Amino acid sequence: MSIIRILPEKVASRIAAGEVVDRPASVVRELMDNAIDAGADRIVVQIDGGGKRLVRVRDNGIGMSRDDLLMCVERHATSKIREASDLFAVTSLGFRGEALPSIAAVSRMKLVSRLHDQLAGHRLEISGGSLRSIEETGAPAGTAVEVESLFFNVPARRKFLRTSRTETAHIVDVFSRLALAYPGIHFRLEDAGSPLMNLPVSEDLSERLAVLMGRKVSEAMTEAVERYPAVTIRAYLAPFEFSRSRGDRLFAYVNGRSVRDRLVTRAIMEGYGRRLMKGQYPYAVIFMEMDPALVDVNVHPAKQEVRFHKSREVFQAIVSAVENAFSRRSYGPAGPVGIPREPDAPFVFDPDPAYSTPTADSGPSRPLSVSGPADTGPPRVIGQLGKTYILCEVADGLLMVDQHAAHERVVYERLRKGVAESGVQAQAFLLPVQVELSAKEKQIAMEKADQLSRLGVDLDHFGGETFLLRSVPALLSGVDPAPFLSELLAALESGDLENEGVLDGVLTVMACHGAVRAGFSMHPEEISHLFCELESAALPTNCPHGRPIFRHITYREIEKMFKRVV
Repeated sequence: MSIIRILPEKVASRIAAGEVVDRPASVVRELMDNAIDAGADRIVVQIDGGGKRLVRVRDNGIGMSRDDLLMCVERHATSKIREASDLFAVTSLGFRGEALPSIAAVSRMKLVSRLHDQLAGHRLEISGGSLRSIEETGAPAGTAVEVESLFFNVPARRKFLRTSRTETAHIVDVFSRLALAYPGIHFRLEDAGSPLMNLPVSEDLSERLAVLMGRKVSEAMTEAVERYPAVTIRAYLAPFEFSRSRGDRLFAYVNGRSVRDRLVTRAIMEGYGRRLMKGQYPYAVIFMEMDPALVDVNVHPAKQEVRFHKSREVFQAIVSAVENAFSRRSYGPAGPVGIPREPDAPFVFDPDPAYSTPTADSGPSRPLSVSGPADTGPPRVIGQLGKTYILCEVADGLLMVDQHAAHERVVYERLRKGVAESGVQAQAFLLPVQVELSAKEKQIAMEKADQLSRLGVDLDHFGGETFLLRSVPALLSGVDPAPFLSELLAALESGDLENEGVLDGVLTVMACHGAVRAGFSMHPEEISHLFCELESAALPTNCPHGRPIFRHITYREIEKMFKRVV
């Protein structure tokens, strides 16, 4: 006798439902997708108990006839595609014909719908996948889907649902992501009869951004439109100072579909690059428009995963769009650009304040200049705060500069330039410095001797764990040898300098140790020269670790601080 058998339809439906519906937010997403596909310009979502007790979605779309109502709860019944070839050019949000039957299999569901040219509509009731009734009824044009007691017949799944508050938060996230992509539709979200979000039709996406991400973030966002052979990208990018420890404010869309894709996320993060500290994520919205034939949306029943047929081109396009958006930005909360540039003259901060004067070849100091919409002249250096921050008065407020972060960026880029050319210029000690290394550090130092030399570090083994440090990079002449070597060798342990990640980590360590420290008194000429050097940097807004170099505080912010304005 055969031990393999075909599962009953109800069991198969519940298994399939687990892939489509994992929580109330999934129900909301699927029903909103259907409403948008139906051409609705008004969608109301009502929930209760975090969606566990009730999810109701009403729209004024085209509606359904009696026969369509009966058909829509059958598995793989859809109006979106006709044949297999249609899967290679999907333009609708839904297309699999699995959402409604999957939801119906694990809930008590009612559907009420009326076509616009009909006087009466129809109501269908289904519970646990079994049809209860269908009858004629009065109803407004469009469709209303009511889902009650989600997972009432799958207790194992229901007990894994979170608290009502957590499930509501997931619903708000799904609602927000869809609403952001369709500003021409009026969306409303209610919880137990109380309005949570009301988003009227808006021609300007910034209104939606302000509601969903906050007015301050929205106003600071940079908009960029880039066209590439494989994809057209419209991006809304917040400055790095609005970064957060979670990536829940990264929104990505492909042809209007909200997606969660690792490639897109990685591309956005790479585009921001060192403008973000490690572990931080930006506020960013990326809209991608491309030929539907170049993207596969039939990857998972939830339809949030996609595969790009030209993934490399799409990845690079996103990276370039983000990088270009920030490179075109002439002024922002991060700080100034447009400072006059000096020639590539070396400049080293002496750790002894008594000798803190610019080198002879650093050139004459110049007045600083900041180009920005609110600026009418160059900033005036007020002085230092705590021998750590440089304070400048600008036309619309105060500019604070972290001197260590600023000099760290300058040193980093000079070191990178040296490595790319003929190697880092070294400065020999008159008398070698004796240093003691651990057994592990000793092994790394002996294995990486050639690479250390390329970095301007000449280290000779003197016996045991003792080494003689004969030279360091010229830019790091005042470095403290022991901690510097310890961190440098740790950075080299993971690989060779040919690896871009290893090289970047090594140069970051070197720049950090070579930069002027907090607590160092700077002369006006040094400040001027530092700003001129910084302007020549490829990324003058952040240190190699991603920390911001500048902080711009407007007069309005200061006046609000002192309650001069409300």
